[in-house]
Amino acid sequence: MKITFVTDTYGQPNGVATTMQRLVEGLSGVGHIVDVIRPSVLDCEEEGLEVPSIALPNYPEVRVGLPMRLRLQTRWYRHPPDVIYVATETPLGASAISAARALNIPVASGFHTNFQQYMAHYQLPLLEKATISYLRHLHNRSTSTFVPSMDVIEQLEEQGFKNLALLPKGVDTKLFSPKKRDALLRAEWGATDSSKVGLFVGRIAAEKNLPVVVKSFIEIRKRFPDFVGVFVGHGPKLEELKEEHPEFVYPGVLKGDELGRYYASADMFVFPSLTETFGNVTLEGMASGLAVIAFRYAAARQHIVDGKNGYTVPYGDEDAFVAKVIEVVGDERLDQVREAARQSARKVRWKKVVKQFEADLNEMIQRSEAEHKSRSYSNRGMAIPS
Repeated sequence: MKITFVTDTYGQPNGVATTMQRLVEGLSGVGHIVDVIRPSVLDCEEEGLEVPSIALPNYPEVRVGLPMRLRLQTRWYRHPPDVIYVATETPLGASAISAARALNIPVASGFHTNFQQYMAHYQLPLLEKATISYLRHLHNRSTSTFVPSMDVIEQLEEQGFKNLALLPKGVDTKLFSPKKRDALLRAEWGATDSSKVGLFVGRIAAEKNLPVVVKSFIEIRKRFPDFVGVFVGHGPKLEELKEEHPEFVYPGVLKGDELGRYYASADMFVFPSLTETFGNVTLEGMASGLAVIAFRYAAARQHIVDGKNGYTVPYGDEDAFVAKVIEVVGDERLDQVREAARQSARKVRWKKVVKQFEADLNEMIQRSEAEHKSRSYSNRGMAIPS
């Protein structure tokens, strides 16, 4: 099978990029021919086409690929892939869907980010309806739209999205492992063996509901003065957060083994985001043996049983969230919960996800071929008017 991926993010510290890289590597590893259409500034070793892009205002690390319909259509006319997967809904992604449809190549899209919810967080509520309308139109033009959680599928179906399919996420249980716990790193944070460390990993931005993390950490420190709060990541709210709360630790963006070391050296993962389509970091925290506290939706709803292998509270109940975090610090079962979290994460490795995605793509190709044959047969059977 020859598969083309189209994405504006790859090799970067975000959930979409991680998912793309795992799918590309997994499919290549079992013998499929894979290429990646992506902005030229991205670090990507895979074969493919590099396209021009621009940076988003206030988000210089986020690149948006420019529309390339004619170039992609020419490329795919000469060397057609069996199937195309469009991971991002930018002008590049939209033009890729148009090019694929013009050539009758089956094209899937991925709904990985709740952009429409971001509008409210950035005081742009009037754009929320326009955004969902654009996303619905774009995804409904693809053969199938892959979504990472049932919560989002249910929401999108209510909003008129069609042909939705589940594409779950996995986690690298070698990269994220309790074995990487580092006493020296904890000492750098000012934590002792008996101290509890709370960790947040993600964009330091409004859509991540950061005030709830801050409030949780402050309330814990009132009760447990040796508590340490750590924020891993970068974003537009970072400098403001550092200025207002210098008592917390801010190492910036981390990748690979260093990120795994930070996860494993904490005790609890505090993640109150309300805008995730899944939340890869939830599984990364669980795989690292942390007690994850999250709202009961997306990855947390799918993988956490409250009080057994993590902790959840009703979606949007921020008071309950803060109370739960305080409760977790003093929970006598914390060690058992952390061990159960690790064991749960071991069941959702990327190899299984890639295998299911491979089967889904094959089904798309077969269905497209059957529809093409059916149309050809119908056209041959039509009478030609004199």
